[in-house]
Amino acid sequence: MSYALTLNAGSSSLKFGLFALGADEPELSANGLADRVGGDARLTLKGADGTKLRDAVPIPAEGVVDHHEALVAALHELEDHFPGAQIDTVGHRVVHGGMDYSGPTVLSPAIIDKLSTLSPFAPLHQPHNLAGVRAAMAAFPQAVQVACFDTAFHRHHPFVNDVFALPREYYDKGVRRYGFHGLSYDYISGELARIAPDLHAGRVVVAHLGNGASMCGLRGGRSVASSMGFSALDGLPMGTRTGQLDPGIILYLLQQEGMSVEDIITLLYKKSGLLGLSGLSHDMRTLEASGSEGARQAIDYYTFRARRELGGLAAALEGLDGLVFCGGIGENSRLIRERICNGLHWIGIEIDDEANAANAPVISRPDARVKVMVIPTNEEIVIARACAALGVRGA
Repeated sequence: MSYALTLNAGSSSLKFGLFALGADEPELSANGLADRVGGDARLTLKGADGTKLRDAVPIPAEGVVDHHEALVAALHELEDHFPGAQIDTVGHRVVHGGMDYSGPTVLSPAIIDKLSTLSPFAPLHQPHNLAGVRAAMAAFPQAVQVACFDTAFHRHHPFVNDVFALPREYYDKGVRRYGFHGLSYDYISGELARIAPDLHAGRVVVAHLGNGASMCGLRGGRSVASSMGFSALDGLPMGTRTGQLDPGIILYLLQQEGMSVEDIITLLYKKSGLLGLSGLSHDMRTLEASGSEGARQAIDYYTFRARRELGGLAAALEGLDGLVFCGGIGENSRLIRERICNGLHWIGIEIDDEANAANAPVISRPDARVKVMVIPTNEEIVIARACAALGVRGA
């Protein structure tokens, strides 16, 4: 049996999945998470049915656990539970593919070097994604390594949704609206084609709401516009990231506050968003449970910006037929979905309170013009499908 290993390397985590190949659809065998990489790292492993095979066991290491050591620990756990599993393909989530990569790509040293030059575009993601690639190449030197890019799904935007009003030379250099969370949107588009083909053919806004958050307008299942732009900072406020920001603020911080570039990067990426506004936490569950004014104001701003982005994307789509919530917050927070949707009857959105409270697949009222759905996303299966498609060809 041939297997694919999927890797999603974050700044302090490594998500991984083991998929059996050979059938029409890759079949999940197990998935897991190495958390707190760079510190007191721990590993959790679950079977395909959700049963915990390992629950937050420490990852032993001399000194700080890096992504390579986290991968080694994950592989040891997989070997214990799936002895002899032959990993022929490794699929990687890579946040930024730049101008050149509009689909899954078999990696080579030259391509990896090229992707490294995009690290300034995604400083909190790209270096860790590529660290996962290098760790996997060391562990599986004979395996086909496949990159799946978060930006690829958006590479067919119309020019007006791809450009900034800067001198054209910057656009030609790659300063453009890339959009992100493409693997999630790819999965949701595919699910709509499977379970709601009429809606898939129409105009849909997908709200990927998690610690990172964005919204995407789809027409006929293809991305037309995204709330995120040049970097993963733009658009909606996130757990610790600002979202939309007047660029004049950056000039003010440089000129008047005397902040360094590194200080500003830390501020925008790690100290802002829900955490900065609330002064309490980046976790929406904590904020919803808190009675503090800061938590309330952070939720107010979060849902207001989501409603504003929704209106803008509906304008870009020239109408709206559906709204889909996904991501950790989108899939699980009744309050956030309610707060975003309430008062939008003018655009055709009316939700059923009981269905919303139950996290039902369809939460709109039966007579509402816009269908509102909750669809759990699955980035890992998108990566596994790319492995199945490219693994043999790459070999």
